Amino acid sequence: MFPRFHFRFILIWAVLLVHFAETYRNSNSCVGPFNKRCLYSDFRCFISVVDTCDVESSLVSTLEDWKFNDENVLLDEFPIDPVQDNYVRQVRNVVFSITPPVPLRTEATLVATSDDVLVNILDLDPVVIRSREFTDFVSGTVNLHGAVPLTHRYGGHQFGSWAGQLGDGRAVMLGEYINSNGERWELQLKGSGLTPYSRRGDGRAVIRSSVREFLCSEALYHLGVPTSRAASLVVSQDPVTRDQFYDGHPQTERAAIVLRVSQSWFRFGSLEILARSREIDLLRQLTDFIIKMYFLDIDQHSPDRYLELYSTIVEQTAAMIVTWQAVGFTHGVCNTDNFSILSQTIDFGPFGFLEEYNPAFVPNTSDDEGRYSYERQPDVGFYNLDKLRLALQPLLTTGQAKQMTVILKGYIDIYKAKFMNIFRRKIGLSKYMEDDEQIIAVLLKMMEETKADFTMSFRQLSELNINDLERVMLLPDTRAWALKKLASHDWFIAWVKMYKAALASQNVSESNRRKIMKSTNPRYVLRNWIAQKAITKAEDGDFSEVVKVLRVLERPFDVQEEAETNGFASSPPEWAKALRVSCSS
Repeated sequence: MFPRFHFRFILIWAVLLVHFAETYRNSNSCVGPFNKRCLYSDFRCFISVVDTCDVESSLVSTLEDWKFNDENVLLDEFPIDPVQDNYVRQVRNVVFSITPPVPLRTEATLVATSDDVLVNILDLDPVVIRSREFTDFVSGTVNLHGAVPLTHRYGGHQFGSWAGQLGDGRAVMLGEYINSNGERWELQLKGSGLTPYSRRGDGRAVIRSSVREFLCSEALYHLGVPTSRAASLVVSQDPVTRDQFYDGHPQTERAAIVLRVSQSWFRFGSLEILARSREIDLLRQLTDFIIKMYFLDIDQHSPDRYLELYSTIVEQTAAMIVTWQAVGFTHGVCNTDNFSILSQTIDFGPFGFLEEYNPAFVPNTSDDEGRYSYERQPDVGFYNLDKLRLALQPLLTTGQAKQMTVILKGYIDIYKAKFMNIFRRKIGLSKYMEDDEQIIAVLLKMMEETKADFTMSFRQLSELNINDLERVMLLPDTRAWALKKLASHDWFIAWVKMYKAALASQNVSESNRRKIMKSTNPRYVLRNWIAQKAITKAEDGDFSEVVKVLRVLERPFDVQEEAETNGFASSPPEWAKALRVSCSS
């Protein structure tokens, strides 16, 4: 029929390589309900689901009636940089610097907003966007009600090397907001100008990168992936010079700013820089604060609280990466400064969603070695968690340090269990069975060898009747263009029989199989060509495509006439293969 497959784990660069689609020819066999906000029922959801009907009465229609939290917890909790002049410098012994946004020189134009963020997070009636005051606020021109804007100092390992001080080089946190649901959110402008952490940059962002950040934040959220959110996008006529592909051909582009929100912007690098600088008292203070604010299940007075914190972050980081793999998302720049302490996806740059299933897919043209390819993201999770372990080590006893190493090793089994849980759901299986690993591995291998589309192969498996699979070549392309590629594989018919036997052994009805799969496998994702069409129009001053794409991606599991008409679920256009993205933003 076909050779047996198994998933394996090996060491490379002293990093655990996790190759779940790895195949061995002639090898021996081996042996949570989905919801829209979290792909895993055991994932720690920091965002509550709010019914807009329930909060309608509490929505605010003018910024005069909306304000940040009177108590700025971060400002009150930590020592602040005594230098308040805004120039690039090395900063020590603080977590934040006070840094106001640099106003744009030309008038900003509001071009897109996420009503879901405005209503369900910020308690704002969408009519608020009609006011000039709102545009001025989200472009950094005005400071509401005396809020103190902050930039965060952090470091990080970038492409495997310690990069020293990094920090918010183009982002400014405007303030903290406590919404009507009691959730605390931090509002941050990205692209708001020079900060002490801008290094050699100007602190600005351009339209193409800002459109991508705005759309991807919202797309991932509606796919069920833990992520920061994006509230608005403004553009201006301010010129910004960028060498997009670092090839000596700089061009002048236009500045843009995204208002993004998260319950915290702390990342692994927030702790790393304090450990590296031997600022141990501040490291302890920040770590204790993180436990107190965000990990309420941990006893903040327990002598083992850092072990419990680390154990939770290991589990939630594994869960986050599994959700990436499940929807074919490749972050592109998985440095430790881009890994959130809350295990939320942050800092969108040269990301990409799989088109054809290629485990070695690298969206970032700057990543020559493929360090952050799709298949290596689980490995990078292990590597980054190891760097976090080293950052926490000064706070541990010798015995606790050994225990933390054991906790890290548990990442392997945690990741694999979560991976198998969601990939079972992707093919409609409801529980563990001996051959499920084989069924999934063979399917992925066939997809790889036939270059079948990742998203639509799973989706069309969800939509077709199980009895139609063996005659898929006779079906119209509109129903099965991706599956026809998959069905060209010599193993396909044998795989279908094995798959049907597995469903029968679990007593999974056809209606339940399709229901499970349709709620797990999206029909629409933010493919690079879809994003590029929106960017091309936006750079010409037409933001209608950005609004359209956002509208579609807010319901990625539902068939939408608008999306179908625009080919969002069709075979990607030929020109999409030539698209390139880089770290330039």
